Amino acid sequence: MSEMKAEKVAVLGAGSWGTALAKVLAENGHDVLMWSRVEDQAIVDEINDHHTNKTYLKELVLPENIDATTDLEEAIEGRDVLVVVIPTVGIRSTAKQLNELIKEPKIIVHASKGLEQGTHLRISQVLEEEIDAEKRTAVVALSGPSHAEEVAVQDLTSITSASENMTAAEKVQYLFMNDYFRVYRNEDITGVELGAALKNIIAVGAGALNGIGFGDNAIAALVTRGLAEITRLGITLGADSTTFMGLSGVGDLIVTCTSVHSRNWRAGKLIGEGRDLESIQAEIGMAIEGLSTVIAAKEIAEASGVEMPITQGIYEVVYEGADVSETILELMRREGKAE
Repeated sequence: MSEMKAEKVAVLGAGSWGTALAKVLAENGHDVLMWSRVEDQAIVDEINDHHTNKTYLKELVLPENIDATTDLEEAIEGRDVLVVVIPTVGIRSTAKQLNELIKEPKIIVHASKGLEQGTHLRISQVLEEEIDAEKRTAVVALSGPSHAEEVAVQDLTSITSASENMTAAEKVQYLFMNDYFRVYRNEDITGVELGAALKNIIAVGAGALNGIGFGDNAIAALVTRGLAEITRLGITLGADSTTFMGLSGVGDLIVTCTSVHSRNWRAGKLIGEGRDLESIQAEIGMAIEGLSTVIAAKEIAEASGVEMPITQGIYEVVYEGADVSETILELMRREGKAE
């Protein structure tokens, strides 16, 4: 691993996770150029001039081998690996731009967690639709139990590099892997992406339980039954059931459902406390993927005939004005059956 040559990598997205991943890459000796939108010029200037990104990671000082730009063409020129770390809603438009700009094939890595609204596509599928096959060596999903705040301070972290192209998955594994950031390979990109997206819904529910005042017993039940829902839908959509027992399944579910670092958990807690969506979004200030993913998951479940009562309940609370306490009680009153 120490003998791996330095690579030129573009990290597209200068939020908390993109910044943390850029830091990992830079610490591994790679030449890292970050990209963010023109609207984020102040963040780009701060990264270049002060090696900080206080908007997203207040205490972090970035390595000096990280630069930033708002010019997407500049960001990807001469870069063999592109790491896309932006909210799901922006994936397709960014992929369209990349398709216009890419001149030679690149490994496209994404570290975002969600499903596209309307199409219900996983992020790798959106990237494959919009970026011509001859312009991408492979698409790799980087996912697992990981808070940006902890990765930024070199807390021990283990995640998954998933792709149908295992050569590319292995390259991404060694790009990122070091003493504190462990990466495992998985060829079930379907399961890895679904686990990453769907766990955010359960995290909203776990936060809501906390906000209402329920304790650990209730949250453990929700997380366990939530994993059963995720697995049922995943198998129906072609995933390997064992993936959901791994880092991007139960691992990601645990970390997202139990931590104040999780914006989905925090959003759920505020819902449980009776707050409205507009004020929740204003307070958290970043994309809350679970609140959009729950729409897609509900629609997929209905179309597939898969029973997902927790997802349905959270959808009703968020978008139909259902009372959160009553919805939880209704879930608990469901007909008894074998586990």
